[in-house]
Amino acid sequence: MILHGYYRSTASYRVRIALNLKGLAYADAFHHLRLGEQRAPAYLALNPQGLVPALEVDGAVLTQSIAICDYLDEAYPEPPLLPADPVTRAQVRAFALAIACDIHPVQNLKILRRLRALGLDEAQVTGWARETIEDGLAACAALIAGQSGPYCFGNQVTLADICLVPQLVNARRFGARFDYGRIPAIEAACLALPAFTRAAPESQPDAE
Repeated sequence: MILHGYYRSTASYRVRIALNLKGLAYADAFHHLRLGEQRAPAYLALNPQGLVPALEVDGAVLTQSIAICDYLDEAYPEPPLLPADPVTRAQVRAFALAIACDIHPVQNLKILRRLRALGLDEAQVTGWARETIEDGLAACAALIAGQSGPYCFGNQVTLADICLVPQLVNARRFGARFDYGRIPAIEAACLALPAFTRAAPESQPDAE
């Protein structure tokens, strides 16, 4: 497997965590997002969206971090990233998608560049990102307020944790609050696991 990513990409971080949890070996192919390397013709031939991550596996190219994590969970079931109970399974997916679809895209590099192009100054751009993250994380904390255990949904890491921890890196980058409910304790529990620390941005070979 070849993982196309970038050390600061939180979506790539999700996939690195999932690969590590599954104990899967992979090779890295790095694309510097701030230099626009994801728009190079060779990479666009793999992923026409020009986004990371992408995973090359068995002659196919998989895109979108949640879809990649779903593939990994189906192809390599242990340990599972989703609980067996259908209701909790849906709740985990909803939490993960709240981050992957509602928080992250609104404060990613492409959107922030467009805000600058529209004339917003750097303080306004940072404020946009910060508010988006804080509103989203407050809602996420409420979604898991009734859960127990060290992780988002009990005693086992799930797709929810895989999405939460990378988003907290962005929270720090933009000076956003993230001390909502159980979130700080969940992050600490996850970062005690090698699968998370090995996947961290600062641990990647392309980290600047």
